Amino acid sequence: MITKLIALALYVGILFFIGIVASRRIKSMSDFYLGGKKIGYWAVAFSARATGESGWLLIGLTGMGALAGFSTYWVVVGEVLGVTISWFLMAKKFKRNTDEYDSITVPDYLESHFKSSSHTLRVLSATILSVFVIIFVSSQIDATGIAFESMIGFNYYWGALLGFLIVLIYIFIGGFVAVVWSDLFQGLLMFFGLVLLPIVAFFSYDHGGSVVEELNQIDPTLTQVFGVYEDGWLNFFTIIGFSMIGLGFLGSPQVYLRFMSIKNEKEIDKGRWVAVVFTLLTDAAAVSIGILARIIFTSHGDDPETIFGTGATDVLSMMVEGFLPFIVVAIYVAIVLAAIMSTIDSLLVLASSAIVRDFYQKIFRPDLKDHELTKISRWVTLAMAVCALILALSIAVLSPERQVFWVIIFGWSGIAATFCPVIILSLFWKGYSEQGAIASMITGFLCVPFFKFVMHDLDEFGIYFEKMDVLFPAFVIAMLAGFTFSKLFPPRKHNSS
Repeated sequence: MITKLIALALYVGILFFIGIVASRRIKSMSDFYLGGKKIGYWAVAFSARATGESGWLLIGLTGMGALAGFSTYWVVVGEVLGVTISWFLMAKKFKRNTDEYDSITVPDYLESHFKSSSHTLRVLSATILSVFVIIFVSSQIDATGIAFESMIGFNYYWGALLGFLIVLIYIFIGGFVAVVWSDLFQGLLMFFGLVLLPIVAFFSYDHGGSVVEELNQIDPTLTQVFGVYEDGWLNFFTIIGFSMIGLGFLGSPQVYLRFMSIKNEKEIDKGRWVAVVFTLLTDAAAVSIGILARIIFTSHGDDPETIFGTGATDVLSMMVEGFLPFIVVAIYVAIVLAAIMSTIDSLLVLASSAIVRDFYQKIFRPDLKDHELTKISRWVTLAMAVCALILALSIAVLSPERQVFWVIIFGWSGIAATFCPVIILSLFWKGYSEQGAIASMITGFLCVPFFKFVMHDLDEFGIYFEKMDVLFPAFVIAMLAGFTFSKLFPPRKHNSS
């Protein structure tokens, strides 16, 4: 326990040092939210990936690998494709446009792109961001409590509160620069921690045969890549549900803010391979950790959630403690918290920008200068964080059997279904109108809870929607809504960019 606490204290000390150094660069609103658009490609690539992965990667995906086996690798396929398309086809165009519009938030970009004469788009996007960011951050705080409980032995609630306080302090001090620099540090921890663990575990445990043979002895469905059901459509929708998680990388604001912050387009060319390789190796390693844990700790007939906890959230801690020296176990505590906090910090800064710049300054107080709002931004960040904390603790009390994997995906899907179709169509279709964008955002926003809480419960077809989950259908319907309303209400000539 003492060693783990020392490692945790050292990790927190590094974060606070980053925050203090970063605070010296905060002279304006642009500095607080985008680092003055002077961030290098290594920091942007690792920050974008660390933000996009979160505690879902170390706690959720490792657990899903243990529960579902080889089919979980469809998540890896989807994420790698999403990151590749984002960095290779969308990032430079988005960077070019946001620089041209002098945007420092995604609502800034949308309002400038459509040359909107009203604040409808700004208000809508800021409102939706605020709602789903609080949900997403609450799921990360929940994962923080689980991590402290499983890896250090803390009480869940004290762990969630402690993690919340740590991340809030260094955001409060350093803003976006602190977030990005800390994400680089935390992304490096995540990368090496995830990649090394399955290698060490594989060569350390006593093999009874090949991985495929051992999994088949435990449960033959674990090796079925294309599904375990006799119903082919059920298998198809399961694959869609896993692989379409990668759609969230095609325009989610918390990721695309990184493209806005990078120095120039040449840095994107350098950073894209870093981002793709990071995604491939870390995601594949996370799934592999879960699969190896299933082989090592379970036998035929065992209930994996009895051994690994609900949602198999204890997989990582069991693997680390089973195969690594005690001092290294302490470092993994910091790695898990790094994954979680790298997302919490980014989302809180994103939500703060939506409230302060897109609501308060642009609509109610346009007379205020950017530098006058930096202090307000910090207090709004605090308020949003407290809301997320309350929601996280409420969910823990009301739904003790929740699965972290899908709770986090719900928040991720809400942001992605609302913004990704809009970003894609705005970048690649000149016929996309402001009315089409509004229709896309409202449709995506409403479809996520509709599919989650209505379609999943249908007697005959609900199981298909449950396996497909919410992001893919919400994304498709939002794209169709944007196309339809743009045809009905085409853009005026000056609205094209």
